[in-house]
Amino acid sequence: MAFFEKTLGSEEIFDGRVFRVHVDDIELPDGSKSIREVVEHSGGVCIAPLTEKGELLMVRQFRYPFGRELLEVPAGKLEKGEEPMAAGARELEEECGVVADEIISLGRIFPTVAYCSEIIHIFAAKGLKKTHQHLDQGEFLGVEKLELSQALEMVMRGEICDAKTVAAILKLSKLVEEGKF
Repeated sequence: MAFFEKTLGSEEIFDGRVFRVHVDDIELPDGSKSIREVVEHSGGVCIAPLTEKGELLMVRQFRYPFGRELLEVPAGKLEKGEEPMAAGARELEEECGVVADEIISLGRIFPTVAYCSEIIHIFAAKGLKKTHQHLDQGEFLGVEKLELSQALEMVMRGEICDAKTVAAILKLSKLVEEGKF
């Protein structure tokens, strides 16, 4: 059985720098009516950079909605028309000050499916070479190295909770375990 919700009307209620919000009148599969509040987002990328020593480069930054610092893999939003892998490479250099010899896709995730259209493309990188950071204006973060196994343990203990980072660490750990990266 397939389910589909038909859009009957839409009203944009916010158009910001990072996302838009609209409220849609819809018809449900049974013919009844409802509304959907939707956050339209251009999408993002994250990249899990692994050193030759098996260390994962991560960034620690303050996340205002949670009122605290979070430990995450480097990430950012896609610029208009930007290819996800190029965006991942850009974010890696901007945030960690390194470039990679090899970048591979680890897939994508839909982090908030009930109300947001954001898709995050996940990458892994190796063959890292030091350059220098190019942080965006107003961006403040510190780069940390963790053994991949330690990062995985932190995910499993609930110490790393950021969805994109959890997915990246789990996927990268599996590839490394299987000798595929």
